[in-house]
Amino acid sequence: MTGNSPDCRIIAIANQKGGVGKTTTAINLATGMAAVGRKVLVIDMDPQGNASTGLGVDRAHRALSTYDLLLGEATVAEARQETVVPNLWLIPSTIDLSGAEIELVDMEQRSFRLKTALAEACADYDYVIIDCPPSLGLLTINALVAAEGVLVPLQCEFFALEGLSQLLQTIDRVRGNFNPMLGISGVVLTMYDKRNKLSDQVAEDVRSCLGNLVFETVIPRNVRLSEAPSHGKPALLYDHRCPGSEAYMKLATEILRRMEAAVEAA
Repeated sequence: MTGNSPDCRIIAIANQKGGVGKTTTAINLATGMAAVGRKVLVIDMDPQGNASTGLGVDRAHRALSTYDLLLGEATVAEARQETVVPNLWLIPSTIDLSGAEIELVDMEQRSFRLKTALAEACADYDYVIIDCPPSLGLLTINALVAAEGVLVPLQCEFFALEGLSQLLQTIDRVRGNFNPMLGISGVVLTMYDKRNKLSDQVAEDVRSCLGNLVFETVIPRNVRLSEAPSHGKPALLYDHRCPGSEAYMKLATEILRRMEAAVEAA
């Protein structure tokens, strides 16, 4: 646990490789959790702001953002916005966040800015989902320091495991230096194409390498998942019957079962 609240779980969704379905996972996992009654906050830590767009908050309506949160110029309560999904709030991102990496360098407790900002607010939510940028810089470090678990999306492609060791090393360093409770919540295989034998081979290789860390649920390659953000909606609202939406609903159920069973066992 992070020490923020005994009832709040903070999950960072991270992979320094781009295009692996990180933001799609953040949006739809959060929506799936909210759909079954959990109170969820999404924090968009990527300067590109795709999670914000995908949850229906356009750039003109991001007066306060993650940038303001990290610099201590806004609280979570001030920066958060309601989304199109009941029980789901968002702290949006703006392009200003791209400069935060430089501004944070000289700040006190630069790696703890997000953790500090969440300390009092976390009790208002059951889950906080942090969508990290495709890098291992200070923004991602802040997410890992604040989180109790890391969810890693892995694309079902030939180089799926390439770079994973670098992410795992970063997680180990954060655990050793800043956040001893940080663990890996799990690995989710994305963009799975059942028509492609390579997808099966990659899935088999990842499972043999990482074992039970890999979620049973696999996210298929699905055009409706790609279309949904342009309509400002999670796929679960855009087309709840498409294979991608059904998979993310199943993933949300699997993660809730795993995490809440672990809390009860503790």
